[in-house]
Amino acid sequence: MTFKGFSSFWAALGLLLCSLIASGGWLRAAEIRDLRVVAAEASTQLVVELSGPTEHKLFTLSNPARVVLDLSASSLPARIAMPAAAGVVAGVRAGKQPKSTVRLVLDTAQPVVPRIVQAGPTGPFPYRLIVELGTGAGPVGAAVAPAAAVALPTAPREITARHAPADSGRDIVIAVDAGHGGVDPGALGPNKTREKDVVLHIAKALVERINAQPGMRGVLTRDGDYFLELRERMQRARRAKADLFVSIHADSIGNPTVSGSSVYVLSERGASSEAARWLAERENAADLKGGVSLDGRDKVLANVLLDLSQSASISQSMAAAEQVLKSLVDVGEVRKPKVQQAGFVVLKSPDIPSMLVETAYISNQADERKLRQPAHRARIANAIFDGIQDYFSDNAPDGTRLAMARRATVAAVDKPARAR
Repeated sequence: MTFKGFSSFWAALGLLLCSLIASGGWLRAAEIRDLRVVAAEASTQLVVELSGPTEHKLFTLSNPARVVLDLSASSLPARIAMPAAAGVVAGVRAGKQPKSTVRLVLDTAQPVVPRIVQAGPTGPFPYRLIVELGTGAGPVGAAVAPAAAVALPTAPREITARHAPADSGRDIVIAVDAGHGGVDPGALGPNKTREKDVVLHIAKALVERINAQPGMRGVLTRDGDYFLELRERMQRARRAKADLFVSIHADSIGNPTVSGSSVYVLSERGASSEAARWLAERENAADLKGGVSLDGRDKVLANVLLDLSQSASISQSMAAAEQVLKSLVDVGEVRKPKVQQAGFVVLKSPDIPSMLVETAYISNQADERKLRQPAHRARIANAIFDGIQDYFSDNAPDGTRLAMARRATVAAVDKPARAR
């Protein structure tokens, strides 16, 4: 072979390799590491843990009812056992398809509407595909885009407020959101304490404390260990007509010496991106709090109305968050002495004041030890409540029992002064 022919051979081989890599024809197969079925009260989920990302296809078959998940360029080791029947899943089978595709078949007790979400990897947790089997309407195989903070399917049940907030003399509604849940455990402490567990305890304690206060009512976005999409948390607060949204978390960082709490509200940049989303999506044309509607408005006016609502919401969020941060000083170290601003999805309601409380660094051994103690979790919940109460004592929404009581008190004090 001449030098010229030799060069042409390697050039052609290089092009072939590039083509194979670009088309996925020579990628390392993603190995299935674990399969499990998790049954909740009103939904069932298949969780597939993988060594890496893979293309997937989800569809249903009938007579009998089945859900099929095809994983391309994948492998299923013999050691992986098929999950037992649970919920609507009567059985799980697996088989090989052409082009190194693994097919998982879920036999279901009734027709279902599957949705799939891709999560991870986050920390020690691998890539996961989560197939939720619901019975409601929705597009078959609708995919939820991956997110840094794992976006998860809707929870099996919803906890709602016990009153109609539009009524005169109503309670102030505080929506309390326990971060993570279900297959998304959140951060792990040095001793394997899971964030999703401790924040649920704190959220429940906070709601209990709120409900013990006349004129206030707490509502949980989730009351158990199940999946919940980030935006669904916001929507549940809206459906409960919440006056304040508080998301509870426990921070984590690579440096195990870092400790303390911090409080976040929405950043201006996060507000801008959310405004664009609201203006672009038809379902967001519904009324904002206060009866302001974007529906039927021209683009300029709708943008102005939304901007006014968001600006007021961020200002109120900051005022409430400052009170909570001040109260957390009494519980322990505050890592960041000023309220921080970020673009967290759960803070993006344009008309509900919202804050995210990082109660401690679960990655710090001392903080983790405290978070495991019920008494300390109760102190955190009480501190958050004290901050909320301090805020609403001066900022009770019109029409609430606290606002009416405050006006009556002011009138009683002012009446003798006028008499003189």
